[in-house]
Amino acid sequence: ERVMATRSLDTPVSNYKTWRKVYDDFAPVQKAKGVTAQAVYQAVDNPNDITVTHEFSTVEAAQAFVKSEELKQAMQNAGVVGAPTIWFTNKV
Repeated sequence: ERVMATRSLDTPVSNYKTWRKVYDDFAPVQKAKGVTAQAVYQAVDNPNDITVTHEFSTVEAAQAFVKSEELKQAMQNAGVVGAPTIWFTNKV
């Protein structure tokens, strides 16, 4: 049975269009660090309030991705406001 872990992040950003360009440009790094699928959601009442999900084959890969310096730098460059809420789940 294939294990699948999801890392979810909920965060406000200063400007969605700016954030999205950095996010899209970061796709090769995501793939290299084990992201197998991703999705982006915007709050209905605030386009700068976003939720992102990344799927990985293991929880360990998801946790390593969150701790990576590349991700921290990309989030700073993208205009993430404050500390995002991050959680991990396993598909059952």
